[in-house]
Amino acid sequence: MALTGIAGLDEILNGGLTPERMYLVEGTPGTGKTTLGLGFLLAGAAVGDIGLYITLAETEVELRAVAKSHGWSLDKLQLFEMVPADGFTEDHEQTLLHPSEVELGETVRNVMAKVDELRPARVVLDSLSELRLLSQSPIRYRRQILALKHFFSTRACTVLVLDDKGASGSDLQLHSIAHGVVSLDQALAGFGGQRRRMHVVKMRGVQFRGGYHDFEIMRGGLCVYPRLVAGDHDAIDGGAVMTTGSKELDTLLGGGLVPGTATLLTGPAGVGKTTASVQCMVAALERGERAAYFLFDERVPTLLTRSAALGMDLKPYMENGQLQLRAIDPAEISPGEFAGSVRAAVEDDGARLIVIDSLNAYLQSMPNEQFLVLQLHEMLSYLGLKGVVSLLILGLHGVTGDIRSDVDLSYLSDTVVQLRYFEAHGEVRQAISVIKTRTARHERTIREFQIGSSGLQVGEPLRQFQGVLTGVPTFSGEAKTLMASQSNPDAPRG
Repeated sequence: MALTGIAGLDEILNGGLTPERMYLVEGTPGTGKTTLGLGFLLAGAAVGDIGLYITLAETEVELRAVAKSHGWSLDKLQLFEMVPADGFTEDHEQTLLHPSEVELGETVRNVMAKVDELRPARVVLDSLSELRLLSQSPIRYRRQILALKHFFSTRACTVLVLDDKGASGSDLQLHSIAHGVVSLDQALAGFGGQRRRMHVVKMRGVQFRGGYHDFEIMRGGLCVYPRLVAGDHDAIDGGAVMTTGSKELDTLLGGGLVPGTATLLTGPAGVGKTTASVQCMVAALERGERAAYFLFDERVPTLLTRSAALGMDLKPYMENGQLQLRAIDPAEISPGEFAGSVRAAVEDDGARLIVIDSLNAYLQSMPNEQFLVLQLHEMLSYLGLKGVVSLLILGLHGVTGDIRSDVDLSYLSDTVVQLRYFEAHGEVRQAISVIKTRTARHERTIREFQIGSSGLQVGEPLRQFQGVLTGVPTFSGEAKTLMASQSNPDAPRG
């Protein structure tokens, strides 16, 4: 197989391109066709292949400027401009009214002559739009493409031809001629950067991964994030049940956090969802596990400061590489890039616990993206197969009364932990309960908890509640059964 030089694209193509074939890369201007073509030739040069870039539109100066922006050197490649610098002197002026026939023949002959002279293993032809304009009719255009395809097949070349979709609609004739077709798209959202994605239209003889795949043009070339398919990954035994760092919370969960499961923590703002997640994560870090925390809602310094105030200092774990704490800018990230970051944390960094804080921001940060819940389902299935403990935070509207969520994600989770405010003897307190778990017999009681200088502290089960099913539980027991107030009542909550 011929590697494209783009790891994500090679993964989509199940190893790369079949050598000595002609492939079409199509996309509107600015989608990264030239960058992809140069990267393809440089990947060949790295293994000793001669690479030829034939440009009918851009100049050599422009190509070298593109390469420089990526930190590339094109010294190992052959660049061939079809329009020389003196191409507009009097000796070269055309006197015919319609010189297309002469120009088309000369262009194709020049391409063939250059290939015969250099005998390259990889060729990029940029772009077919010029040949289409010179042909002036679909029949002549198809004949010229067929002639080029036959010529390249007898010269043992792997060829990428670039097309900017200048023709109206999809050029199905070109699709039928090419051995494979890769389409690049870009779209503008209502806010934030443009979203780029690609899909393989066809690839003869290759079991490729279909559908759209997000990608970015970065320094060093295209960074492609293959669409996550959980079924492509083997199941891994995640090991023993993980403790949450709280004996009472472990009891409430029926033993602790089971590897390969997703736990959803729901509750109104400020009730303690983030603190509970951080405590579970710190317990894993103290055992020597690795973890990744993806922060959508707040800034990293804020999380670090309030975690340290609760006796959970995360900085040492970040410094020794155990913890990857990443703040996500929702306006600048695509779903594919986020899924790629989660995969990298698991496969490259060895994370055994993943926290997403919060799903509200994840779902609302990309409103123009469709099927985000399906992508989340695929991601959680993948994490389950990898034996990773996933903690998901979902904020609910309201504090008491009609508490609701924009979307019901409980079906995606193996365990649902509900954190609530409740009223008792003129005070607002916090309660925690487990609504469901698929892996153990969980405790069905409601326990009070408090957040103090030593983190999350869970009390004994409280049974004197009324109105539990209404969503506004009211405690009717005696005050002595409640937890004593913490010595640091002003400790930060989250």
